[in-house]
Amino acid sequence: MSIRHEEKQRTDTGRRTSDARLSVIIAGGGTGGHIYPGIAIAQEFKRRHAATEIVFVGTARGMETKIVPREGFRLELIEVAALKGMSVTKRISSLLLLPKSFFVVRSLIRRCKPDVVIGVGGYSSGPVVLVASLMRIPTMVAEQNALPGLTNRLLARFVRAAAVSFEEARAFFGSKAEITGNPVRAEFFDVPEKSLNVSAPVHILFTGGSQGAHPINEALMAALPLLKSESAHLTITHQTGEKDCPGVRAAYEANGIRAEVKPFIERMIDEFAKADLIVCRAGATTVAELAAAGRPALMIPFPQAADDHQRRNAEAVERAGAGRLILQSELTGERLAHEMLQLIHDPQKLKQMAAQSRHLARRDAAARVVDLAISISNLRSEI
Repeated sequence: MSIRHEEKQRTDTGRRTSDARLSVIIAGGGTGGHIYPGIAIAQEFKRRHAATEIVFVGTARGMETKIVPREGFRLELIEVAALKGMSVTKRISSLLLLPKSFFVVRSLIRRCKPDVVIGVGGYSSGPVVLVASLMRIPTMVAEQNALPGLTNRLLARFVRAAAVSFEEARAFFGSKAEITGNPVRAEFFDVPEKSLNVSAPVHILFTGGSQGAHPINEALMAALPLLKSESAHLTITHQTGEKDCPGVRAAYEANGIRAEVKPFIERMIDEFAKADLIVCRAGATTVAELAAAGRPALMIPFPQAADDHQRRNAEAVERAGAGRLILQSELTGERLAHEMLQLIHDPQKLKQMAAQSRHLARRDAAARVVDLAISISNLRSEI
């Protein structure tokens, strides 16, 4: 029987009884930006119906191998390789893997009998969502970025729905799109609003991600001599990554600026709570966490991100008045110091940006994604 004609058997009403096992496949991974929204979606399904069986599908080389089991969910691994940004030889090898991947995925779907399949982006999302669609199982994608990634753009014609985080992404999915927001860990919404205290030092958090960001670290070290005069009005926490940590720490000490410099921050939520301003990249999950916590940002998008989607994210935040954007190609010590000094001397502006940031937040994002999944599937509407 071909995949296209291999349709899942349903009851006459197309609905399960309230005590039946519900089955959901969440496909994708690679980075935390894909995985954590998937975790939030899975947790919302479990919150509504504890017996729901959630299966994540990823690859052995992605962060999902650590994150998904730690969060208590089942993970199935498939072998699929990248097609974009690869040499011709590697791209051919990747294409040769596709038939095998499709057969493995079809077998997995037969075993799991999912009520709905949700792609959250990443290499494994493509074949899983595509095969499920051809098997006529309800499928949808969750797109975190303002500019959808290649996988989700290719899947747009096959899925029944798309949960998007930015208005800019709607055009890629047409009437299938619904703006739900990007699911975020609930604790970020509990970050208290910062009070406006013009006499207190402004606290800035620098973070370029878990590995740090060398260009941001270099620009900051070049900016420090220009910030020395503000040392009484400024404190900083800086996540540098392992390699740059000693040099960045020494630069702060040499310029007499109070800073807590760490190679890695375990509890980022605590640092968000202390920060008046966050200097960061512009990954979709970072942007969503900024909004949930209501924190203004000075964003330096990672220029090698696929399809330059971080720049699109940052532009959307800047248009909303919740942050400012510096392209990495324009990043210098002088430019960074100028932007920081403007905001250090304008606490009212920081407060306005924080308010606009919080307006971008969608506390109910995970619930809206699950609602959308239910609406395209045969799950009971009261789940």
